[in-house]
Amino acid sequence: MKHLAFILLLIICFSCDSGEEKAYEISSSAFGTTYYIKYFASEEQEIQRGIDSVIYAFNRSVNTYMAESAISKINRGDSTVVVDSIFRGVFDLSEKIYEHTNGFFDPTVGVLRNAYGFGDVEPMKEIDPDKLDSLRKYVGFEKVSITSEGTVRKLSPHIYLDFNAIAKGYGIDYMGAYLKSEGITNFLIELGGEVLVSGTNMATSRPWIVGIEAVRSELDNRSLKQSIFLQDEAMASSGNYRKYRIDSLSGKKYVHTINPHTGMAEEGDITSASVVAADCATADAYATAFMAMGFNRAKILLNNSEGLEAYITYLDSLNNEKVFMTPGIKERLPSD
Repeated sequence: MKHLAFILLLIICFSCDSGEEKAYEISSSAFGTTYYIKYFASEEQEIQRGIDSVIYAFNRSVNTYMAESAISKINRGDSTVVVDSIFRGVFDLSEKIYEHTNGFFDPTVGVLRNAYGFGDVEPMKEIDPDKLDSLRKYVGFEKVSITSEGTVRKLSPHIYLDFNAIAKGYGIDYMGAYLKSEGITNFLIELGGEVLVSGTNMATSRPWIVGIEAVRSELDNRSLKQSIFLQDEAMASSGNYRKYRIDSLSGKKYVHTINPHTGMAEEGDITSASVVAADCATADAYATAFMAMGFNRAKILLNNSEGLEAYITYLDSLNNEKVFMTPGIKERLPSD
């Protein structure tokens, strides 16, 4: 889902490094966006090839924009594809979050996203509510499963899997795992506005600081709403204020976050959701789910969940802009 209407800005100190550890950086493109990695080591490491290998593996497995990826073949009806560990990991975590969010996070919503024009196939030229309603029978993650042979079973060939709201975060987690396998334990990875950090920013001897972008921040002149400390965790954000479609006939605005229960792509009361979790895939998925379920449901879920923290901007009943922070977010606010 999304991506990424709501972008994290990184506040990174480039001052002189302390001790023997020095700061090194690489940046490039992946998953339709750009990434940046800063890490500390006694000497520069040759990590580019390893990172490229991670990206290649993810593209071959769960990238719907690649015609020969496993997920694209499955979406076209190929029932012989045996999925790899990446696909299975994304699938299993998606199933867990689907159940925990009561279906508000649902990778089978791809058939509706395509129809609205936010996917990777030809959209409807005109928004047709009856057509959209007929597509809802192909939505529901309980309608897909992985067989004992490792193939994907769909109850209908029209079911379209789309892991875009979790796969990017999962890919960042894999990048982090690769860095740790190379002995790098203090690093920051930012990809398309999502962030994973490990250890500390050794330039400051403090936890990493990341910034949450203001809702009305311009692409060419970005501004921050808030900054928070992160250590050995991840943060991902979602919002609807940049990616949307205006219907040419009705003039109605449709946003890229779709409610799987109603099939509607209408703006809710949440304007942005930034989620902190132990891993980026989880943060990525819940940020999308909160946008779909609305503020009251999101608040209840957060109050009854462990390991999730969130910074949410929303509109109250009088259309006033409000901010909600879980206690864990407040604890991460810089004191100076």
